Amino acid sequence: MTISMYAASVPVFKQMLGSLSDILDKAEVHAAAKKIDPNALLQARLFPDMFPLTRQIQVAADFSKGACARLAGVEVPKYEDNEQSFADLKARIAKTLAFIDTLTPAQIDGSEDRDITTSAGANSKTFKGQPYLVNYALPHFFFHATTAYAILRHNGLEVGKKDFIGKF
Repeated sequence: MTISMYAASVPVFKQMLGSLSDILDKAEVHAAAKKIDPNALLQARLFPDMFPLTRQIQVAADFSKGACARLAGVEVPKYEDNEQSFADLKARIAKTLAFIDTLTPAQIDGSEDRDITTSAGANSKTFKGQPYLVNYALPHFFFHATTAYAILRHNGLEVGKKDFIGKF
């Protein structure tokens, strides 16, 4: 039995983005209850050379919309990285989910052998669709989603594995 490219991508990104949004709700409530400046959490990092929470969420959203768009053969939406609050980050996630919802299985299935080129700064790399999804996009997405969770957990947010995994 095989799994479709759509099934291996869209539902996974939707599930995890939903859990990130729910965790951000809990972080906002936590900050208010503990009288913590929300910016302290939004700018928190696990280590000084790592991105803060806000950037982790932005990059997770970028990998999910980018992967789905590239697999579907459509233009990747561009978002400004100007989020400064929990509400802003939740709006970015909602906008990402809305975009992903516009893509159909027919657009993504069959993309296993599609040539996909990504670029980060001056570096670019070309993949076939399946290795791009499995070996590049999903691991990067999960790294940033996990790091966002870990930043909040490290800062006292009472969340666990069920919160991270979310609803499916």
